[in-house]
Formats: sequence, structure tokens, C-alpha cells
Amino acid sequence: MTVRRFLATLGPGVVWLAAFLVVPAVIMFGYSLLTRTDLAQVGGPWTLENWQRVFGYDALFREWIPDNLRVLWRSLWLAALSTLLCVLMGYPLAFFIARQDDRRKNLLLLLLIIPFWTNFLIRVYAWILILRPFGLVPSMTATFLGMVYAFLPFFVLPVYASVEKVDWRLLEAAEDLGAPPTRAFMSGVFPQTLPGLVAGILLTFIPALGMFVVSDILGGAKTALIGNLVQNQFGQAGDWPYGSALSFLLMGVVLLGLWLYARTAGQKGLEELI
Repeated sequence: MTVRRFLATLGPGVVWLAAFLVVPAVIMFGYSLLTRTDLAQVGGPWTLENWQRVFGYDALFREWIPDNLRVLWRSLWLAALSTLLCVLMGYPLAFFIARQDDRRKNLLLLLLIIPFWTNFLIRVYAWILILRPFGLVPSMTATFLGMVYAFLPFFVLPVYASVEKVDWRLLEAAEDLGAPPTRAFMSGVFPQTLPGLVAGILLTFIPALGMFVVSDILGGAKTALIGNLVQNQFGQAGDWPYGSALSFLLMGVVLLGLWLYARTAGQKGLEELI
């Protein structure tokens, strides 16, 4: 009976994850150990050369050329900076929306979601028309603005969901006890919104780290990110083994960040986000 219940409940999810996450990851890892042959084909022999190239070692010249690590660092700080601005803009916005009456609240949420009705690629191209008169395309600034525009709704919505559940009596109690407004907010309200804040940061930072469309259109070759590097290997370069190794580098960075969060969050870990 227990086995049947497991198969009926968790079984389909486990099969789905195994088929579309675990199996592709294993295949991609196998590709990362193969060699790019002539005419952009993949074959033997098995080698670690692709992993050496990921970390900057050129086996042909037998020297370290850490270009990939520079691109990864650029991707990390741009994703972090975009996430920071989303926090500074989106956190107050979520409170503003949540404190409105139902009619205005629904209207503001609609305005926040409306951009999703248009294809993402078209919206990114629209930024060229907006920024070109200011001479910002292509540039790192244009890429940064495009990132913030793309991911701001993903930050606001989970924070808004947390603000909707806030027990405002804690804020009133803190004020009655003589706490100044800032301290009353930080002790009575902020902890209640922390799950939504962390969820919004993860939903912003992780996709921003692997983004390649915005940087490709608004940034050009000078602002290539790790996502552009991976996309190029599977596209124009046709070097699937090297692209697979780069993908695992990006995946490793994301998983490391999630592991660090789980460690610092204590026993609850990522369960706080549910």
C-alpha cells in the first residue's frame, strides 16, 4: 500500500525529474569528457581537456589563460548588481502595492504582469529604440538596465505575496513599546517578509547569472557573459564538449550559492521559501 501511494503521488514527479533533469545532466557530463572532431562532430578519445580550458589552462600553449574566469566574474557582479537594484526598487514597490485597496491593487498587479504578454525578445529589442538616442547601445549600462527590467517583476511578486501575509499587529506592538519607526519595522515586519525577499533574490540572481539574450542584444561582444559563452559553443563554434563543461561550471556556481544559503538559514534551509 505504501509503494502504491508513493507511485501515485511522488512517482510521476520523480520520473519527470529523472527524465528531464538527471538524465540530460548525465549526458551533458559525458559530452564534457569527449573531444570535438572535424566538422563540429563529437567523439573520442575521452579527455579532461575541456575542463582544463574551463579553468583557464590552454593545453596547446601549455599556459594559463583565465579568460573564462574573467567572464564568470563579470557575470557574477552584473547579476549581483542587477539583483541589488531590483531589491532597492522592488521591495518598497511590493509594500506600496500590498497597502492599496483591492481595486488599485489589482490594477497595479496587472500593470506589473502586462509585459509578460509580449515576447521577451521583442521587449529587449524595444530597449534599443529607447537607449540608442542616448548612445548607450551597445554597452554594459544597457545590459544592466535590460537585466533590471527583465527580472524586476520576478522579485516583486514573491515579496508582495509575503507582505500580504504580514501580521501588522506586531508593528503596532513595537510602536506601543516605544520603538522608533525603523526599529519597529525591522523587528516586527521585516522578518515576516524575509522568505519572499530571499525567494525574489534567488528568482532574480540565478536567471540573471545565466542570461545571454539581453547581453547579446544590448551589450554586444564587449559585454559577453558566461551565458553567451555557453550559447556560442553550442551554436556557432559547434564545440559541444567545451560548452557542456562550461554549463557545469555555471551550474556549480548556482548550486554552491544555494548550498551556502541552506547552511546559513539553519535547519529550515530552503524549506523557508515554500
